[in-house]
Amino acid sequence: MSEWKVTYRGVVYPWQCDHMGHMNVMWYTGKFDEACWQLLAMLGLRFAQDGAGMAAVEQHIQYTRELYAGDAVTIHSTLLEVKEKSIRMLHKMVDATGKVAATTELVAVHIDARIRKAIRLPEDVRRKAIEMQEQEMAAFEEICR
Repeated sequence: MSEWKVTYRGVVYPWQCDHMGHMNVMWYTGKFDEACWQLLAMLGLRFAQDGAGMAAVEQHIQYTRELYAGDAVTIHSTLLEVKEKSIRMLHKMVDATGKVAATTELVAVHIDARIRKAIRLPEDVRRKAIEMQEQEMAAFEEICR
């Protein structure tokens, strides 16, 4: 897909590495979490103002390459599915050479943060997410022709 959104840029710090010398899994998760919030902000979700939130309900991570202290990383994100109350997204973490180090697929549900119950995505956000998803699929189909 050519329409991936850059949602994170950073570096692996020495304190993020474990006793085996590579970045510990907790830091992959943290960097992916930051990418999620960036993607949601691109869709127009603003949580502090409306008492709403997002809750991850499912996540699958695949580790394909180890990362070490000093490695620059970028996360690219795309939307896979937009439903009435949830969004399924895919993130890929790549090193400075463009090689994929890890991917995660995540389902997030829009919630009323006060009562902790799933609620509809705001219509403008849902519309923007669907447009983004359609643009990404059109770009992907163009590549495949």
